[in-house]
Amino acid sequence: MRNTKTISVLRFPGFTEKWKRFKLNEILFEHRIRNSKNEFEEVFSVAKEKGVINQIEHLGRSYASENISNYKVVFPGDVVYTKSPTAGFPFGIIKQNKMQRTGVVSVLYAVYKPITPLMGLLIDYYFSSYVNTYNYLVPLVHKGAKNTLNIGNTEFLNGAKIFLPINKNEQKKITDFFLSIDNRVHYLSEKKKNLEQFKKGIIQKLFSQNLRFKNEDGLNYPEWKKYSVKKIMDRYSKPVEVDLSESYLQIGIKSHGKGIFYKEGVSGLNLGNKRIFWIEEGKLIFNIVFAWEGAVAKTTIFEKGMVASHRFPMYQPKSEMLDLDFILLFFLTQKGIKYLELASPGGAGRNKTLGQSEFEKLKITLPSLKEQKKIASFLNSIGNQIQLVSEQLEETKLYRKGLLNKMLSD
Repeated sequence: MRNTKTISVLRFPGFTEKWKRFKLNEILFEHRIRNSKNEFEEVFSVAKEKGVINQIEHLGRSYASENISNYKVVFPGDVVYTKSPTAGFPFGIIKQNKMQRTGVVSVLYAVYKPITPLMGLLIDYYFSSYVNTYNYLVPLVHKGAKNTLNIGNTEFLNGAKIFLPINKNEQKKITDFFLSIDNRVHYLSEKKKNLEQFKKGIIQKLFSQNLRFKNEDGLNYPEWKKYSVKKIMDRYSKPVEVDLSESYLQIGIKSHGKGIFYKEGVSGLNLGNKRIFWIEEGKLIFNIVFAWEGAVAKTTIFEKGMVASHRFPMYQPKSEMLDLDFILLFFLTQKGIKYLELASPGGAGRNKTLGQSEFEKLKITLPSLKEQKKIASFLNSIGNQIQLVSEQLEETKLYRKGLLNKMLSD
């Protein structure tokens, strides 16, 4: 069936011309131009989602040699194959230089000029699919020592034929459509990044008191006061009387404020001799091993009735003094994480454990309860915006992936 396919599963209306199977050597030609006169200074990398991109912008620094005269030149529209494994693409990625700039890449990359810019862009979108890339490269790549990928630049062009439109108007319709989706992905990615940076800056200003809210009458709230953790929170624990015939769903907490995750159910038989506690909503819960990395979260109705081991202590804020959302936000600031590190004695590296006594002695400067609630509400509203944009971004990526599989797939 694969070799007899003559139409795409999904096409734009008005196009009926049959598609054709091409060898890459009919579409791409290795131009082998080097930067021998050091004419070009910008060094490119190739990324799975961003494509051909400035190396410093992508990686945060340059990994280029001091002398880049032997580097390969990449012109606008060129197609670049990087033979380095990356997440989801074990045999490397294939991207077109969509920037209107000329730069250079390491000699480890293969650089090809497409027969037309549109064909180069179609190649880019075709190989955006993991399945297409895997199926094409797996017969060609031979893994060498230290997991290196051995595939010649000419050998790359002589793999199986791939299925593409030959009508230039249809090629442009397809590429314009996917470019518009890419622009949407870029817009949402930038929006998310800007919101995250805005939230980070606002958090710094609010918790350092460089930015203060006013009350309903436009007046200042009371000055912040210092309290010990023991003064504002109570330790909460409700031991589980383990039923050996039952199974229990456990939770864990990710580092860096990424919240709660759920582990597989464990039988009561395996839990019988362990200290296990019921989860209740509205508690501050820590992973004592990684608290100093921001492994702290708020329990919700979704976790109620699940269980946690003694490694996940819970604290209940005293309602007249402390807002739960505020204290969670505090412990996810740089200062809050530093406090958790101070309360986590232990050896070098990651061998640290949050101590109950050390934690409860921590001194935290707090605003009034009303100001806490206002701060938490404001920051959570920004967090909700970030979450919404993140969901829109993921939905757009899935939409793009689904359409690629239906329009440009064997």
